[in-house]
Amino acid sequence: MQGVKPCLTFNDRAEEAINLYVSVLKNSKVLSIMRSDGKGPIPEGKLMHAELVLDGQEYTAFDGGPHFAFSEAFSFVATCDTQEEIDSLWTKLTQDGGEGGQCGWLKDRFGVSWQVIPGVLGEMLGDPVSGNSARAMDAMLKMQKLDIATLRRAYESS
Repeated sequence: MQGVKPCLTFNDRAEEAINLYVSVLKNSKVLSIMRSDGKGPIPEGKLMHAELVLDGQEYTAFDGGPHFAFSEAFSFVATCDTQEEIDSLWTKLTQDGGEGGQCGWLKDRFGVSWQVIPGVLGEMLGDPVSGNSARAMDAMLKMQKLDIATLRRAYESS
């Protein structure tokens, strides 16, 4: 066996999606692209297969047609160190038809779900001894895009 990679099967516009993803995530690049010659079920020029790396993880992707759709059962989790990273990634992923959801979730314009979270969130929610995890959770539940300062204030409150 040569390994296991997740495969993203888009209805359409896979190449546009992977180009966005590699442009907004560090340590990312397109490794290869193969387009259809039009002799099979995939129209000429459409993406038949791509290999890419997103933040060091390898994926494959292709255009599969209208019977393929994403659901929240699959999401990317983007863990950010700073509020600036959260803000930038959120803006880039929700532009041109994407939409924000609750608790740091969003859906990009291709229908792919993302969780854009701060790295300190696990500590705040998982360590009720050092802070108020319940208040941090309550604060998070009221947010769309997560705000580290607001979460921290809630966590540090008594």
